[in-house]
Amino acid sequence: MTIPIDTTSLDFEEPSGRFLRAPAPPEAIDVLGVPVSAVDYDGALDWMDGTVAARGSGYVCVAATHTVMVAQEDPETMDAVLGASLVVPDGQPLVWALRALGRPLPDRVYGPDLMLRHCERAAEQGTRIFLYGGRNQGALVQLTLNLRRRFPGLRVVGGCSPPFRDLDDAELDTIADEINRTGADVVWVGIGVPKQEKWMAAMRQRLDAPVLVGVGAAFDFHAGLVPQAPGWMQSSGLEWAFRLAQEPRRLWRRYLRYNPRFVAGFVSQLARSRRAGGDDG
Repeated sequence: MTIPIDTTSLDFEEPSGRFLRAPAPPEAIDVLGVPVSAVDYDGALDWMDGTVAARGSGYVCVAATHTVMVAQEDPETMDAVLGASLVVPDGQPLVWALRALGRPLPDRVYGPDLMLRHCERAAEQGTRIFLYGGRNQGALVQLTLNLRRRFPGLRVVGGCSPPFRDLDDAELDTIADEINRTGADVVWVGIGVPKQEKWMAAMRQRLDAPVLVGVGAAFDFHAGLVPQAPGWMQSSGLEWAFRLAQEPRRLWRRYLRYNPRFVAGFVSQLARSRRAGGDDG
């Protein structure tokens, strides 16, 4: 279940006598009941770095339309999302939704790219990361090797590829102890939506790591197991079509069920918002 652990010590330097306070989360905008953070890559990364430096505690949900719509149907998922410090707009439709609601963003905060950008910073700063997820142990080892090759000096202090079934409390305690022993600063979680959101919510109080981030398919992408959509498809909001072509048997029900419902639900929300704005005027 585990990969080799880097036990090199990590020193934190703080100005003498100065209290470090964890940064406040950025503004969040309601999209169908989900508080989507109006934040870009730098804002998300700065929040993560600040929370690590202050030894704070929080977790980040990387949300696409799938996350938003599952939360509509599953109260446990909604509670997990509402408990997050940041819910970054991973899906391009969420960026469009924020723009329509008057909160323009230059780009989405795509989970796989957020992971790479953080790893680049982590390699420079000595931040310890732990990897929780992956299809199997071999995939997790490959992911670790790929990240270390790409970012020399990156400190992957441990990893765990859990079974696909639900884990009992004793198993969760064992995993928490394992992660805590590594002294990880950031735990990257790649076990899919909504499982990873629920896991982060359940494990937040058991883990010493200041930051947890759920990034879904990023583990498969960076391990080289699944290709990513071309940039033009991502920016056009067509990544779902590329992924559907790659994994039709697994994904067709998801997209057929949730994409039309998201569009219909948000159009209704936007209409209500504009009527309310008109009434105020």
